[in-house]
Amino acid sequence: MFESYPEPFNAVVVGASGGIGSAFTQHLAGSGKVDTIIAYSRAPTAGHGKIETRALDFLDEAVLAAEANYLKDLAPRLILIATGVLHDGAAVQPEKALRQLDIGTMEEVFRINTFGPALTLKHFLPTLPREGKSVAAAISARVGSISDNGLGGWYSYRSSKAALNMMLRTSAIEMSRRWKEAVCVGLHPGTVDTALSKPFQSGVADKKLFSSDYSAGEMLKVLDSLTPEQTGQVFDYAGKVVPF
Repeated sequence: MFESYPEPFNAVVVGASGGIGSAFTQHLAGSGKVDTIIAYSRAPTAGHGKIETRALDFLDEAVLAAEANYLKDLAPRLILIATGVLHDGAAVQPEKALRQLDIGTMEEVFRINTFGPALTLKHFLPTLPREGKSVAAAISARVGSISDNGLGGWYSYRSSKAALNMMLRTSAIEMSRRWKEAVCVGLHPGTVDTALSKPFQSGVADKKLFSSDYSAGEMLKVLDSLTPEQTGQVFDYAGKVVPF
């Protein structure tokens, strides 16, 4: 793994305390090709070894700007945004019908699934090195595909992920003008056994509920295989393109 990156390289994981973010961090830490991992979360625990933990509120631009300044000297080649919300107790639940739409819930879902990642891209992408392969990726979802939506429901979650995909696509176009070897993509992790999917796992087919470790490892392999010609797209854990 990590064969396509100039080595050794530094990496950033945003949302490192979550299931997938933590798994990303551990995979990176286990590679001799990765020098330092900056692991961001709202309430970080103590770092160890090559993992440096730092606090981050990705909806606070002053904090993002300060952290971007910190990352400049590290020039990370890999930025992973592993954040997202589908439900949060009684406060946030995926809507099954239009009558359930609530402005407060919609705003909260978009803040975490779209606005935070977009602002992170704004501040962190300029820290990537100009020469050699570099990658920025954010966790999206297959249900964010407009053309693949045959079931309906989950209004805010679907829409926020579709909006994230457009942010990634547009960022990729801008990046390609100055970072000729950069890749900026969305990632669909599959259904992963985390708190996000827990209430909805009963309908998952056999062998389609993945561990965080498996999903993160497969997605890192996909990123390793991508070239600049594939930037701006969304890929699933198996490397297949998820349509917009």
